[in-house]
Amino acid sequence: MEGLISARTINPIRSQSCSNRFLQSPLFPEVAHCTTQKLYNYPVKLMTQFKSIAPMTTSAQSTDSITPAHLNNTLPSKDVLEIWRNADAVCFDVDSTVCLDEGIDELAEFCGAGKAVAEWTVRAMGGSVPFEEALTARLSLFNPSLSQLQEFLEKRPPKISPGIDELITKLKANNTDVYLVSGGFRQMIQPVALLLGIKVENIYANQLLFGSSGEFVGFDKNEPTSRSGGKATAVQQLRKAHEYKRMVMIGDGATDLEARKPGGADLFICYAGVQLRDAVAAKADWLVFNFNDLINSLE
Repeated sequence: MEGLISARTINPIRSQSCSNRFLQSPLFPEVAHCTTQKLYNYPVKLMTQFKSIAPMTTSAQSTDSITPAHLNNTLPSKDVLEIWRNADAVCFDVDSTVCLDEGIDELAEFCGAGKAVAEWTVRAMGGSVPFEEALTARLSLFNPSLSQLQEFLEKRPPKISPGIDELITKLKANNTDVYLVSGGFRQMIQPVALLLGIKVENIYANQLLFGSSGEFVGFDKNEPTSRSGGKATAVQQLRKAHEYKRMVMIGDGATDLEARKPGGADLFICYAGVQLRDAVAAKADWLVFNFNDLINSLE
């Protein structure tokens, strides 16, 4: 999907290399897991459940008490604030940023392989191994079935980071477009988007694939976010398609940092309220531990 953006209108919820042998899911009526159908519909039961979820709360922490001494980017420069306050679009990572957990780790734990998968996640987010290699390795450790995914989504609703709902509401009120750009999976991210009022068209993520009996068969490798540099590609495509003048990427991992490049994000804000990845935080334009810092800066 390198040539995904050929016109002004984007539809990242499509896959171009699928066959009819893949099973449609009763949980996602229009999802063939490898299909050209849009991923819009959720059962009423699940929609009601997700809409009722309140953001998780955590005890307040002092930035000074948790910031390593060599990280001196917790106060934004004038130029950084200028870009942030006038951004046309903001792209959020999902795992350990919009949500408190790493989705694939949570699914793996639910399926009985949490520890082994979590170890791979640490390596992937730190940038020590190519993302696609880590994604393949993690999924191969537990091979989630369609029924397991459905049960997981019903029993483990998303845990939203404190303040993210208010921040997204404020950005939208300022006519800033909001996107979710994730190395996670659409089937798990759409409930998050629903909860936060983000259009499913504004999700860039990976897609789990299942066979005719609901067995796991892999993931769609045509998605830009399925490989290293994929988030940068997604952001570049968005910028070109919408002719955005200023774009911001917010996340916690090395793949989020990669999105700050010519033609991509102008600014990378490292959110370390869940995970502080030292090597990533040190290279951020702005390091924050609380979304209130971003909310207050828009006042």
